[in-house]
Amino acid sequence: MGIINDKPSQTVNAGPKSDKPLKPCCACPETKKARDDCIILKGEENCRDLIEAHKTCMRSLGFNI
Repeated sequence: MGIINDKPSQTVNAGPKSDKPLKPCCACPETKKARDDCIILKGEENCRDLIEAHKTCMRSLGFNI
């Protein structure tokens, strides 16, 4: 199990099998893809719910968004 800090950081431990911290570009791939696809097809103003879902996911992993 990874350790969750009270203070968010730019990198997060992905778990015991990985020596390298999780990078923001690799975190939350499902919400990131849905967000990006929506923005490309519909524009940012029409994708607020997906943008917020991705931010919530990133924050849950300890990223300071």
